Amino acid sequence: MARRAKAAVESAASAKTPAESKPPKKSRSTTPTAESLAALSPERLIALILEEVGQSAAFKKRVSAALAALQGPDRVAALIDRRLSALEKARGYIDWQKRRSFAADLDATLATVLSDLKPLDSEMALDRLLRFLRSADVTLERVDDSSGQVHGIYEAAAEAAAGLAAELPAQAALGFATRAVEGLDRDGFGLVGALLIDLLPKLPKAALEPLDARLVEALAALPAHPKKKSGPAAFEMAGQEWERRYHRLSLNRLRQVIADARGDADAFIALELEMSPERPDRVAVAERLLASGRAAEALDWIRREQKRGVVVMTREDLLAGGHDSQGPEREREAVEIRILDALGRKDEAQGLRWTRFEKSLDPQALRDYLARLPDFEDEEALERAFAHAASLKDPHGGLYFLVRWPNLDRAARLVLDRRSEWSGRIWELLAPAAEALEPDHPLAASVLYRALIDDILDRGRSPAYGHGARHLTRLGELARELAPGDLAPSHADYVAQLRKAHGRKSGFWSQLAG
Repeated sequence: MARRAKAAVESAASAKTPAESKPPKKSRSTTPTAESLAALSPERLIALILEEVGQSAAFKKRVSAALAALQGPDRVAALIDRRLSALEKARGYIDWQKRRSFAADLDATLATVLSDLKPLDSEMALDRLLRFLRSADVTLERVDDSSGQVHGIYEAAAEAAAGLAAELPAQAALGFATRAVEGLDRDGFGLVGALLIDLLPKLPKAALEPLDARLVEALAALPAHPKKKSGPAAFEMAGQEWERRYHRLSLNRLRQVIADARGDADAFIALELEMSPERPDRVAVAERLLASGRAAEALDWIRREQKRGVVVMTREDLLAGGHDSQGPEREREAVEIRILDALGRKDEAQGLRWTRFEKSLDPQALRDYLARLPDFEDEEALERAFAHAASLKDPHGGLYFLVRWPNLDRAARLVLDRRSEWSGRIWELLAPAAEALEPDHPLAASVLYRALIDDILDRGRSPAYGHGARHLTRLGELARELAPGDLAPSHADYVAQLRKAHGRKSGFWSQLAG
């Protein structure tokens, strides 16, 4: 018995546990990937798909399209055509509450074209993309698309169509482009036009001539200028005239794209003068003349005087919240500089670069100027640039330039030399400038922070109280780095003055306590 017990103990000691005999299993990731999903059984995956199909109409459409693809392109195209017909006939308004689900449905339709139909038949997919884009006017006019979400789906469709058409044989691509031209009279949002502008430069040159001829025919077929009317009919006539001009402009812009693709500067200029005889785009004309080796003609064009016209606000301008009034002039000057360089008139080009910097304090203009100076002259010129920035009547532009360059020593000197002139209203400049100056120039940073705090409290800007409280807290930390008398009043006295003048602004002081 004792021998058997001893043998059992020895056997147990020598035996390996299951955990010791097999390497530990790695814990699987719960993030859905191709690898992690492969571990699920087909039955489990099917159950998950059916569950989502019951909850998401857009996902149900994607699954239906994938199943239709097993039966060939015609079945997929039939699904897409039914959805496009519904889009073309629909007239109900879609408010912001329904926009997300509607956008998901649109996106599912586009995905079906690109993921299910395109691999089976690219030309059929292109035809559906074109039809999808032509439905954009009806759709975008009945949807609250303030976020641009729905418009973005159509833009993606136009980009995909241009890329797909460019991969077709020349004759097929020409046929598609010709069909796209036919729909330009119903292209109020410019999506088909954008598709063609992207596509035309990618087409073989042999396809451009017949397409240009087709555009000429479309221009000739436009209705004549309507006769003037009075009363209510005048409003209808004005709308028709606007549509006629817009369509003519769209067709001529496409002809200019073709002229560019063929390297025909004269054709581009002729079209520009036809479209805008009083205000042709002199920058666009000069750029093409310069590219054609006709720099002297380009210089004549870029220096032509023009009356100021109507300012056009682009979608990007609206999103940014403003319009850069100096942008067109900077663009014109940049082209003029390139032309002068091409003509070998280096001194004039350098003079224009410096003038451009003086007016705009554009760091890139200064870098371009310095890069072309002889050796050992750049330091003197750079010092002159810094002095110019600091001498401007309004110091804010100079501070912006010095922080961006960067020259924080000169920026700090400017802040202290003109410490009474800083406006806390320009918080988008002063706040980042103060933050940049903190490490090495705490006194200058403190001056800017005080300007920001004073403005917030003087104007009672309650939404900015949180920022003001953070600035005041930071001021207290920076005060420890200052010598006595550096900044008057002292930090303690400054806070006391704030409490006396703004003690009733409890929203601010509660933010500070927090």
